[in-house]
Amino acid sequence: MCGIVGYIGKHAAAPVILDGLSKLEYRGYDSAGMAVFDGKHIQIRKSAGRLKVLEELTHGGATMPGNIGVGHTRWATHGAPSDINSHPHYNAEETIAVVHNGIIENYLPLKEKLVSKGYTFVSDTDTEVLAHLIDYYYKGNPLEAITKVMHRVQGSYALGILFAEHPDQIFAVRKDSPLIVGQNEDGCFIASDVPAILKYTRKVYFIQNQEVVRLRADHMHFYTVDEEEITKEPVTIEWDANAAEKGGYAHFMLKEMYEQPKTVTDTLSPRIKDKDIVIEELGMTEEEIKAIHKIFIVACGSAYHAGVTGKYVIEGIARIPVEVDVASEFRYRNPILEEGTMVIVISQSGETADTLAALRESQQLGHKVLGIVNVVGSSIAREADNVMYTWAGPEIAVATTKAYSAQLIALYLLAIKFGKVRGKLDEVAFYRMLEDLKRLPAQIEMLLANKQRIQRFANRYIGAKDVFFIGRGTDFAISMEGSLKLKEISYIHSEAYAAGELKHGTISLIEKGTLVAAVVTQDALFQKTLSNMVEVKARGAFVLAVTNEGNTEIEKAADYVIYIPRTNQYFTNSLAIIPLQLFGYYVAVGKGCDVDKPRNLAKSVTVE
Repeated sequence: MCGIVGYIGKHAAAPVILDGLSKLEYRGYDSAGMAVFDGKHIQIRKSAGRLKVLEELTHGGATMPGNIGVGHTRWATHGAPSDINSHPHYNAEETIAVVHNGIIENYLPLKEKLVSKGYTFVSDTDTEVLAHLIDYYYKGNPLEAITKVMHRVQGSYALGILFAEHPDQIFAVRKDSPLIVGQNEDGCFIASDVPAILKYTRKVYFIQNQEVVRLRADHMHFYTVDEEEITKEPVTIEWDANAAEKGGYAHFMLKEMYEQPKTVTDTLSPRIKDKDIVIEELGMTEEEIKAIHKIFIVACGSAYHAGVTGKYVIEGIARIPVEVDVASEFRYRNPILEEGTMVIVISQSGETADTLAALRESQQLGHKVLGIVNVVGSSIAREADNVMYTWAGPEIAVATTKAYSAQLIALYLLAIKFGKVRGKLDEVAFYRMLEDLKRLPAQIEMLLANKQRIQRFANRYIGAKDVFFIGRGTDFAISMEGSLKLKEISYIHSEAYAAGELKHGTISLIEKGTLVAAVVTQDALFQKTLSNMVEVKARGAFVLAVTNEGNTEIEKAADYVIYIPRTNQYFTNSLAIIPLQLFGYYVAVGKGCDVDKPRNLAKSVTVE
């Protein structure tokens, strides 16, 4: 959600900034802009629309000379997408320029104060308040002015700031919104995420909350909000730079779907040792695992859907009660976390604002938190008491695929580990589960190889208006994710329902030609779901079924069947999701949608 890139060094800043912003397009945005100091003035160019508009406006940055600058891709919060509301924002004299990710919650009283002091506003944004407030406090010392602003504003922010009177410096500030800085022999960089600067440096520093960085061309200094200088250690990024490129695929989403066999292997392999599950990062003794009375899984979006699967799997295998909460609701419902409660938060980016808030709420209530995250060094990774990395690598498409699959694997491993330690799994069942886990990558690869058949089916439903996904047990959990994949990238209205709930209102929406996708992988619930399929088919629905190999009886109730390989009943979601991801992708491609950057959505949701 929004992106920041800044550069100061030996080279022209604008092309570097444009290149970096292009690597952050996955974060979601509706406008873009740059501020570059040209030797005399801070020049700003910005426009609503895609980054290519800004590139054309500046001829690839050629019309904005200068070796110091900041850029921004904006996801609108305060004020509609427009040229005037785009970032950067100036002070009145155009001597201070600011780019901002996040939300300033108390911007209205601050704006009223500034207006009373004679300041004039030209945009509808909360960010312009920052530009004028920095100007209000600025008396020649940028660091002093910035820290005074930090003491006054409430909310979340990552800032990149230029001062015309200090043309050899960029200032970067962070509270709750992600920000990193990096350095190479030619200069220094700021960015919202690693892919923006991975081309230039692998040595990065993760900025903590309430920290300020002063960057010059050849060095940087770090400060607290009280202007005390601090030291930080760099982190070396190990990603293959090509991992953040399409690699010949039409879309990042398709590439990342095809990376799922490797992703599952990378999440599994480090944790299966000598025919045992070893999760060193869990940081729990067997006695502590046995003492767990309840687990809360807290997440948003697809990570929440992974958590719903985790509930069924952990309860079924380890026999521990599990509650799954949408993070945005968890912190406001005054949750009851009794002694013996374990909290697990799940986030691909590790920056999801509501999930991060839930983590902090749990810690304030005296409970340790395990974070399941993908991005190394992210806020949740740093603040959780223990972190279990999924090692999915960079995921660029807004709609998650491989990171979701990795989250499922992490939850399976926890469930099996807990089940064994607590005596709920005998040795035979334990080893069978391990073998089933090891087979998943090859089974996923086989399903991906069947894409043409799914593509042909998807082409029939490009014009669909409503689609319903149904299932029972873990099949309901996977229906939720399948429905979300379709709606977020194709813009087709889609809902998921527990199949047994159809008769409680939803079946009234079924009419001739309505597509109903039924997930039927749980043998114990097969006949029940089959009956629900018959009910919707009798009312004119076209029924797509996803089921296990050998369940040929389903062909009597379904119009189209996709078979998945057999595996343990608790792991079927890792296979059933593959055809549903492909279906959503090919429907969206057929409609001509921007698959990697769906409208109104952002990869990393860093505001509540």
